[in-house]
Amino acid sequence: MSAHCQVTGRAPGFGNRVSHSNRRTRRRWNPNIQIKTYYLPSEDRRIRLRVSTKGMKVIDRDGIEAVVGRLRREGQKV
Repeated sequence: MSAHCQVTGRAPGFGNRVSHSNRRTRRRWNPNIQIKTYYLPSEDRRIRLRVSTKGMKVIDRDGIEAVVGRLRREGQKV
């Protein structure tokens, strides 16, 4: 699975690793992706989301119902 947040859309960043001799090789920065289980009271069931830690803060701020509604409007299966 890719390192991709379902809520915020965060994906790996790419860049160069620069050595002491200034040689450049490609590298990537993965977001901090966690698999979290949330309870949806409106549907009386649990859902599992692959979210970044920033996505967890968004869920805490907006609420799980609003976030799931937004995901469904975007066409994601939840």
